[in-house]
Amino acid sequence: MLRILDIIFSVSGLIVGFPVLLIIYVIGLFDTGSPLFIQERVGRYKKSFNLVKFRTMKVDTASVASHLASSSSITKLGGFLRRTKLDELPQLWNVLRGDMSLVGPRPNLLNQEELIRERDQRKVYSVRPGITGLAQVNEIDMSTPELLAETDARMIADMSVANYFKYILQTVSGKGSGDRVN
Repeated sequence: MLRILDIIFSVSGLIVGFPVLLIIYVIGLFDTGSPLFIQERVGRYKKSFNLVKFRTMKVDTASVASHLASSSSITKLGGFLRRTKLDELPQLWNVLRGDMSLVGPRPNLLNQEELIRERDQRKVYSVRPGITGLAQVNEIDMSTPELLAETDARMIADMSVANYFKYILQTVSGKGSGDRVN
């Protein structure tokens, strides 16, 4: 049932949001010259996939978890995109492809070994990663691997259609601030 909702919402979001996606893409060309950010992440069953987002940091920024990146790397457009969460819109493509869900644990980088270990112990990789979830709306990010993995596991155990909509509505209404940057 949740996969059907993912497909309906991602197709709808891509169609309705196309003008916004196009405008951000064009502005991003002037901001960094490379408006899309594609990064390999860990997905369901620990299979890697390419996550697509709007670029919020300078092109030469090291490929590290957001909490390890410097805030000086964030562009002016990137700051706006992060605050409004518009940088996440291209991930609707990942949802449509089946790499992700709208709701699930945020996909981590392949080099986040401690988080991978913690999530592996709690069977977090048994579900598709998501754009938002319990950890995101409670401002728990990847800087606290054990807490994040525990929160992800709790969300998975309690997942329902009602919670699916709850996390989406909380995210859209501005709850949670996204990934922390130093």
